[in-house]
Amino acid sequence: MTDDRSAEPKKDASLQGHKSRALEAADCAERVLALFESQFPNDDRPRKAIEAARAWARGEIRVGAARTAALDAHAAAREAATHPAACAAARAAGHAAATAHVATHARAVRLYADKARAAAGRGA
Repeated sequence: MTDDRSAEPKKDASLQGHKSRALEAADCAERVLALFESQFPNDDRPRKAIEAARAWARGEIRVGAARTAALDAHAAAREAATHPAACAAARAAGHAAATAHVATHARAVRLYADKARAAAGRGA
């Protein structure tokens, strides 16, 4: 018989790292959110996705709710396709929320944030 208790601290550390990545992703996406909101002031889906990433990291919502918020932000991005900076900012928000589902989505947040800044003429 094996003792699985030794895996518990590693799992806890891994979950904490995952939550930290989600918070960092939310912060990164929030820095370019205005590029979306300036074009679409009545569309709060990207903002809600950023908040979902944070809420998941705080243990307030489950992954499924964060994933739904991510998909909603990506829908907003598709609708903003003719506004490249806004579209990329919404994608950054969507990936921030999706980080709750799969931690590697955090990488895409930075890429889309950089793309949003570049499209807005603000440089990466």
